[in-house]
Amino acid sequence: SLHPRYRGLRALPTKEQWHGVTVLRPRFTLIPGIGGRMNPAMIARAIRPIAKQLRDAGRLDVIDAQFFFPDGPAAMRLGRKLGVPWSIKARGADISYWPHQPGCGKPITDAAQDAGGLLAVSEALRADMIALGMDAAKISVHYTGLDRDRFTPRDRASSKAHWAVDGPVIATVGALIPRKSQALVIQALPDLPGVTYLLAGKGDSEAEYRQLAEQLKVADRVRFLGSVLHDDLPSLYAAADVMVLPSISEGLANAWVEAIGCGTPIIISDAQGASEIIRASAAGRIVARNPEAIADAVRDLLSVPTPQADVAATLGDRFDWDRNGRELAEHLRRIADQH
Repeated sequence: SLHPRYRGLRALPTKEQWHGVTVLRPRFTLIPGIGGRMNPAMIARAIRPIAKQLRDAGRLDVIDAQFFFPDGPAAMRLGRKLGVPWSIKARGADISYWPHQPGCGKPITDAAQDAGGLLAVSEALRADMIALGMDAAKISVHYTGLDRDRFTPRDRASSKAHWAVDGPVIATVGALIPRKSQALVIQALPDLPGVTYLLAGKGDSEAEYRQLAEQLKVADRVRFLGSVLHDDLPSLYAAADVMVLPSISEGLANAWVEAIGCGTPIIISDAQGASEIIRASAAGRIVARNPEAIADAVRDLLSVPTPQADVAATLGDRFDWDRNGRELAEHLRRIADQH
């Protein structure tokens, strides 16, 4: 809680009622930067008393880990100790990054081997999991659920006015870290005169990105918004004519789905689930990870704007909010019933 990145979490209540659901937030010790391999044990230790109490009361059926590391190995520790099955969902960096870090690979594969079931946010990520040695029969693809009542096309002009921008606008929603590669977008701006770039998110690379914008003399067209409330994201997506996220790796980013749902085409790199989200030209472009390719794609999409409703329609029903919830419930019930 002394680190700026985590300080705000300390203010969250340890227990609250949220839409009729009791939410508990046990605290665990985390050492930023160097404590990664210790996190599963710390998480399991913090959760165990609560989980044991629930199990003893007959109220614990399955443990659902929503990220592969450190959540997956933590779920394994709890499940083995309490005799409860567990499920783990892979989202991207937990498969592309964490298995290759010292002391993390074996706990990840062990947790997968004994899990009751596994989920992946894309077919491409499922293939990466299989390549790590995980059982293909256990892995189901579970696409991101989109709340269509919230992430839906809205008036672009009024959205631009809300964010105090005009003219052509591009945006990125994501942590300011090297993996998200916002630097490539800043480097593309000299070839995109008059285009304003909005960056939503915080991260260790912010100072570097600010300096880069100054060096390239585009700082007056780059706005760092910091963390943006979830309720404010739809208007931000709508304010952008294009959402750009040239990440090194992504399972299937929420920001991709949200932007398209709001009628904003995306420009992304060929990262894992990219071809599963851009299946029509109206949805956007998959480009090489370099400033020239990004600038070309931005100019292409700005030159002939696609109606927002046509962009949103490319999602089909694969990313439906209710379908996502229904599939997750069926997955967890199946694991609990088979235990």
